[in-house]
Amino acid sequence: MLPLRITAATTAATLALPLLLLLLFPRRSAKGIDRLLPEAALMQSFSVRSGEQPPPVWQQRLSADQASTLWGQQRRRWWQFWTSHGDAGSYLVFSVPIGAPLPPDAWRVDDLVVLAPGPLARQWLEKQLQVPQRAPRGLIQRCSQSLVQQDSVYWDRAALAPLLGPLAPLAASLQQGCFALRQDGSSLLWQGEADATASARPQPAQQLPPPQRATPSDGVLLQWQGPRLALLLSGILNATALRQVLIDRYGLTPELIEQLQGAPFALRLRAVNEGPYRASLALALELPGDPSRWQRWLSVLQTALLDQALQQRSSGSGAKLWSLNGEVQGGWRWLSASRLLLFLGPEPTPSTFELPTRDAPWQLLLKPAALEVAGWLPPAAPLVVKRAQTLALTGRGAGVSGRLDLR
Repeated sequence: MLPLRITAATTAATLALPLLLLLLFPRRSAKGIDRLLPEAALMQSFSVRSGEQPPPVWQQRLSADQASTLWGQQRRRWWQFWTSHGDAGSYLVFSVPIGAPLPPDAWRVDDLVVLAPGPLARQWLEKQLQVPQRAPRGLIQRCSQSLVQQDSVYWDRAALAPLLGPLAPLAASLQQGCFALRQDGSSLLWQGEADATASARPQPAQQLPPPQRATPSDGVLLQWQGPRLALLLSGILNATALRQVLIDRYGLTPELIEQLQGAPFALRLRAVNEGPYRASLALALELPGDPSRWQRWLSVLQTALLDQALQQRSSGSGAKLWSLNGEVQGGWRWLSASRLLLFLGPEPTPSTFELPTRDAPWQLLLKPAALEVAGWLPPAAPLVVKRAQTLALTGRGAGVSGRLDLR
């Protein structure tokens, strides 16, 4: 028999080692999120704060007694998610102690309880969860962890398209991702990562600090600048028919398109108070390569516009304007030997278009409340966005951060 002191030491080590491992590598709660997230187009996690009343969705889905009892059993976080069949409504996800009774129509998924918006929605999800799944990895794994550990939101392209409406092609690089959310007074701040093809990327994106509060210049409703025009063009040029029109009718060859993709840009949407237009759109570009090549392209563009019965004239600033029935439709102006300003609507008033360096992050700043008054926000945009005074986003690579200022 081993001496007593050796036996005691062995027993202590046997007990201490698992405790040490738990401290160093704590076990995740809410394992069910790993199974539910692949079926979600949009998922959000919410903190449980003592003393609060059950949220409205709890009160809508449960009786008053059930909502009060189950809400009182929550300790850290609950979830809500929508699938690509978003018309069915949202699924409610929360914790219920093992052995405790479940509300009608709810069922367990690992350590969580799911309440579907209806019988068909439950049947669909149960069928989906029967299909064997691979363990989450890359972006999906990091998003799952974020949803368990903090207030977060996850989305994929199925959720982004209805939220952005016709603007969705401009967000082609943000098709899938997740943000951690926090409130700072009347502002909502977020940090995270987003990408079009990042689900298997092993390393997390570089975290960018949320942008400082800023307001666009007077009359400017949206301004967007970045080191590569591909941020704007990649989604638009996915439309084969449009790409072919640019090539065949307007002389924008594949080689020129490829060069444009790498051009630093600054885009502005400005409200117009007089004339037939309500806004003007201006795009400044730092064009790469030989400027004469772009002059030749403008000559091809000029011929195409003349063929469409537009009239050409020059302005006092040296801009080339294109008119139809006496009203300016747009035009262009050289700001320097390599910088070109293209615009739709009336000619922009003289102003400075600062272009970012090629290693700078991209930045988007807009006034959602003013855009909503003008009727230019997508109808499905969240209400909190429609009421915000400013929204700012910044990104580099797959790292994205932002802030929403409500007043």
